[in-house]
Amino acid sequence: MVDYSVNGSVAVLMVNNPPVNALGHAVRVGLKTGIERGAKDSRVRSIVIIGKGQTFPAGADIREFGKPSKEPWLTAVGNLIETCSKPVVAAIHGTCLGGGLEIALFSHYRIAVSSARVGFPEVTLGLLPGAGGTQRLSRLTGLPVAMEMISSGRHVPAKKAKEYGIIDEIVSGDLLKTALKFAQEVQSRPFKDRCLRYKVVPNADRVEEYASAALTQVKKKYKGFEAPVTCVQAVRSSAELSYEEGMKRERDLFLQLGQSGQSKAQQYAFFAERAVTKWQMPGGSYKTAKPLPVRSTAVIGGGTMGSGIAVCLLSAGLPVYLLEQNEKFLQSGVKLIENIMAGSVKLGKVSMETAKRAATLLKPTLSYDDIKDVDLVIEAVFENLDIKKEVFSKLDKICKPSAILCTNTSTIDIDRISSATSRPEKVVGTHFFAPAYHMKLLENIYGTKTSPEAVATVMKLGKTINKVPVLVKSCHGFLANRMNAPFGSEAIFLVEEGASPQEVDQVNEDFGMPMGPFKVRDLSGIDISWRINREVAKVLGTSITKETRFLGGNRYCGLNDDFYDKGRYGRKTGKGWYLYEKVGGKNAVADPEAEEIINSYRQRRGIVKRKITPQEIFERQFYSAINEGFRILEEGICNMPEEIDISWIYGFSYPKYRGGPMFYASQIGLQRVYDRICHYHETCPYSIHWVPNRLLKKLAENNVPFTQWANHVSKSKM
Repeated sequence: MVDYSVNGSVAVLMVNNPPVNALGHAVRVGLKTGIERGAKDSRVRSIVIIGKGQTFPAGADIREFGKPSKEPWLTAVGNLIETCSKPVVAAIHGTCLGGGLEIALFSHYRIAVSSARVGFPEVTLGLLPGAGGTQRLSRLTGLPVAMEMISSGRHVPAKKAKEYGIIDEIVSGDLLKTALKFAQEVQSRPFKDRCLRYKVVPNADRVEEYASAALTQVKKKYKGFEAPVTCVQAVRSSAELSYEEGMKRERDLFLQLGQSGQSKAQQYAFFAERAVTKWQMPGGSYKTAKPLPVRSTAVIGGGTMGSGIAVCLLSAGLPVYLLEQNEKFLQSGVKLIENIMAGSVKLGKVSMETAKRAATLLKPTLSYDDIKDVDLVIEAVFENLDIKKEVFSKLDKICKPSAILCTNTSTIDIDRISSATSRPEKVVGTHFFAPAYHMKLLENIYGTKTSPEAVATVMKLGKTINKVPVLVKSCHGFLANRMNAPFGSEAIFLVEEGASPQEVDQVNEDFGMPMGPFKVRDLSGIDISWRINREVAKVLGTSITKETRFLGGNRYCGLNDDFYDKGRYGRKTGKGWYLYEKVGGKNAVADPEAEEIINSYRQRRGIVKRKITPQEIFERQFYSAINEGFRILEEGICNMPEEIDISWIYGFSYPKYRGGPMFYASQIGLQRVYDRICHYHETCPYSIHWVPNRLLKKLAENNVPFTQWANHVSKSKM
C-alpha cells in the first residue's frame, strides 16, 4: 500500500490506501520498507512521502481499533524516518491528521498545498497522540499552541500551520512535481538539525505558567472529559523531561487513557455516529433508495425554530423562501435570521462570505404561490395538529408533485399530518432540536406511507446542512422526546416528593449533562411545556385541572402548572424554577418564592416531604429513560441502540464520554439496571414507564453483550 519509485535522485513513497490513506499495518510496513530501500539505493539522495488520491495519511485505520496492534509500531517507523541518512520531505495535501501528522513531524521537511489541514484529533476518541506528537509538536510551535491544538483536536489550515512553524513552505501547482524539486534542493543542505528530538522546547522555563492556563481552559471548556487534561500533561512533559523520558511519559499516559471507560465510550460514539447512516425501513434502505435533488427550499414559520432551520439551510448554500402569515411576523423572522448569522460570524462559526451569501439566498414572502416550485418544504409552525394539517393541505395543493413536504413536529404522529394531503408518501418528519442552528441532531421520522425516496432525501439533507441525521419510525414522541418524557417526568416527581430543583439539577450536571432539567425548562420556557401538556391532554380526549393526578392512566404532577399560573415562564420572564438577574439572563439562583410554590403544592396534595438521595435521583431519571429506550427498540421505532445513543448525545448533549444511555446501561450491567427498574416499579406506582421491559429482561437474563443487542432486537420482531 506504499508505492516506491525513483525520479532522478529522489525516491517517492506514495501511500496508496484509499479513501484516506489510513496508517494501517500494511501502510506502516510499506513506509518502513520504502525508507530502508531508499536509504540503501545509491541513486537516491532524498526521499518524498506523499499521499495518492485525496489526502496525505489522515490518521489511524479505524478498522484496527480494538484489535491487537502489529509491528512495526508507528513510533518505530517514525524513528526510522528521522534517523534516515538522507533528508525526508513530507508533501502534504488534504488532511494530515493524527498519525499522519506524526509521520510529517518525524520527516525533516514539511511542505503543503494551501488547502491542506493538519491536526491531532485523538482527543475526540478519548486518547492523545501516541507516536511522539505531544513531544514533537511543542518543539516547533511552543507550549501554548501545542497544548491547545492537541487538547482541542482542532484542524489547523496550512497558512496558520506555517505561522506556527509546523509547515516549512506552502506550495502551489502540482504537489508531486513541487515536492520533487524541493527534495532536490535540500539534498546539499545539512539536515540533522532538522530532527525535532534534538530541538529545545521554546520558553520551557515558563511551562508551569502555560500548563496552568491551559488546564484552566480545558477544564472549563471540556468539563468532565479526561483526555484534554491528560493531553496538556503530556505536552507539559516535553518541556520538563528529556525527549526519551517524554516519549515514555506519553506512552504511559496513552495507555492510561486507552484503558479508561471514557475512551471506550468515545470510541463507541465515534462508530455509532457512522452506524446510524446505514438506515433501513420497510421497503428500502440507504443502499437502495436514491435521494431527490434539493436545490431550493422553503420554511413555513419565521419563529425561533423556523428561523433557526432557515439559518441551517442558508449556511449550506441552499436558497430559502421564508413564509409567514403577516408582514410583522415576517420581518421579525428575517431580523432573527440576520441576528443569528451576525452572532455566528462574531463567534467565528460562520465566515463573513457565508453570511453575505446567505443574505442573497433568503427570500421572505407572504404568498404560498412563491413556493410552488421548491424541491423541499419544512413546516415549522406551532405544535398543534389542526394548524399543521391546515398548512399541509395548502402545500399539497400548491407545491409541485415531486416536492418533499417536511414537518418539524416534536411529538405528533406523521400519519396524522400526512392525512391532510393526497401524497402521504412525500411527507416526512424533520425534527430539529433547539436552537436549530446549533444542535447537531436531526431526527427524521417516516410514517406508514412515507417512501424510502423521501427518507433518502432528508437523510442526505441532514448531512448537507451539517447535522447528524437519525431515522426513526413514527409514534407519539418518536425516539428522543419519548425517552425524554420519563426522564423529565421523574425530575418533577422527585421535586414533588421532597427534592429541590437545585438538587436534581446538580445530580444531572455532576453526571455530565451541561444543564439540569429545571434549568432546561427555564431556558425553553415553562409556558411551552404547559402548552404541550394541554396538547397531550387534547389528544387523549381529556383536560387538565388543579386536581389532575393522572393523564392517560399515568401519574401527572401539576407543579409546572402552578409556576405557569404565577407567570414564571423561565428566563424569558426573569423567573421560573430559578430566579435570574434580569429578563433573559443566564445566572440561575435559588428563589424563596419558587420554594414556597413547591411547598404550597405539596400541602395541597397532602404530600409529606422526604429526603431523597443523589443515587435515587440519578436512577429514577436515567433508568426510567433506559427502560423506555428498550421499549422503543422492542417496538421497532429504531433498529439499533446506536440510534438512541446518538440521539441523546446530539439532541440532549448527553456526555459523549458516557457513550449514550444504552451504552452506559451496558457498562453498569443490565441485570443491575433491570433489578432497579423492578424496584421502582414497586415503589413508584402509577408510572407506566416503570413497567419492566421484556427485551431488557431477556438481554439481562442471558447476559447478552452490547455488540449483539441489535441481533436480538431483530429476532424479537420476527
